[in-house]
Amino acid sequence: MVNFQEWMKGVYILILRMKEYKNICVGRLGIIHFRRGYYAYVGSARGPGGFKRVTRHFDVASGENKTRKWHIDHILPYTEVVCAVFVPTSDDVECSVASALATSFEGIKGFGCSDCHCDTHLYFSENDMKAKIIDSCKLITGNESIIMHPNVQE
Repeated sequence: MVNFQEWMKGVYILILRMKEYKNICVGRLGIIHFRRGYYAYVGSARGPGGFKRVTRHFDVASGENKTRKWHIDHILPYTEVVCAVFVPTSDDVECSVASALATSFEGIKGFGCSDCHCDTHLYFSENDMKAKIIDSCKLITGNESIIMHPNVQE
């Protein structure tokens, strides 16, 4: 059986829920104050592992993986992963999606964007963000999103 996570490329958005206020040390960014609410993290799945990277994020969130490689790894253990929104595409749209979310949500400056010129790849909202994210991704790529939940993995 072919694992779609390994061959499918594109962009993904992790939607997270922070249940309480928390100060978290995020690598070189230092301590960031996180409010209770929803966070959306935009990442690229265009590398050799494809969307397999999202499974790794799920494992970090659940405590199965203790490695802290990226900014997002530092906050995942303190959140509930609501879902991951996959957008299959061969185009490099990670920064376009991040910019689109900036028009609707509050950005966390410097987060997840050390390899590009964006202000951030992490956004905050007091309310669920999924519908707006799916709409934004459809406008940018023309493709339908695939929703993946942490407890339903191939």
